[in-house]
Amino acid sequence: MDKATLQNVHNRIKPYIHKTPVLTSKLIDDICGAHVFFKCENFQKMGAFKMRGAANAILNLTEAQKIKGVVTHSSGNFAQALSLTAKQIGVKAYIVMPKNAPQVKKDAVKTYEGIILECDSNIKAREDEAHRVVIEKGATFIHPSNNDDVIYGQGTAAMELLEDYPDLDYMFTPVGGGGLLAGTLLAATYFSKNCKVIAGEPKNVDDAYRSLISGNIEKNDTTNTIADGLRTHLGDRNFPIIKKHVEKIIRVEEDEIIHSMKLIWERMKIVIEPSSAVAFAAVLKQKDAFRNKKIGVILSGGNVDLNNLSFALQR
Repeated sequence: MDKATLQNVHNRIKPYIHKTPVLTSKLIDDICGAHVFFKCENFQKMGAFKMRGAANAILNLTEAQKIKGVVTHSSGNFAQALSLTAKQIGVKAYIVMPKNAPQVKKDAVKTYEGIILECDSNIKAREDEAHRVVIEKGATFIHPSNNDDVIYGQGTAAMELLEDYPDLDYMFTPVGGGGLLAGTLLAATYFSKNCKVIAGEPKNVDDAYRSLISGNIEKNDTTNTIADGLRTHLGDRNFPIIKKHVEKIIRVEEDEIIHSMKLIWERMKIVIEPSSAVAFAAVLKQKDAFRNKKIGVILSGGNVDLNNLSFALQR
């Protein structure tokens, strides 16, 4: 992987993605004591950054692979991204989703003509069902985050942000499966002078934080977090990148995630989902360490179930 490779990826996927805007807020700058630049991937096609990685992965398939289709397992955003990209290119997409995935995300997958296969809400159930589809249908499995083409595609969000604001001191992303974080780290390595990358992670599912400490890929015993997109764990393709380049991972509490999400809703008048708020929650958690710095925050997505807003109103 080098700078030219990431640039080529960006050029390849441009017809299938939006170049999302970067928004600022004087009020939020005052709260943080820093200059914050929000890369709004909640305005991306299908509402999340994962459109980038899905597009790159499908475009890199052979024609023979495209005929037999693709399969993934996802709680929602990558499910939508793969379904939409597959529809645009004319490829069948099989989507393994946990039964408790937000209904808004299931509905979106159906809109994009993805074929939903439900499973229990655990990693093994997801993987087993996806493997069954590979065997029975001959579909190509595309992991939501532990896939080189996906990682490179996700890195184009940070690449665009750095093209607009090349002098950022820090960049924050959420971390779940690790695809966005790994891609962001590669972009920062090749397209910035000295931008450090920090990840936010829910304390209730802090496998990435623990993985950095142990040096091995750790997993979670529970998935008890409002940030439904961050309930999975790192993989062997993205973890080495993360271990080598990430500055640190900041863990945040559930209350802090909700507070950060509501702050962006109320003050910036844009909709983000709980997983997306985790990166900003990490900025707020240690804001004294970033005083007067220029900070990029990737708002990873905005797919919220509007029929289930109790999480935002209960506090």
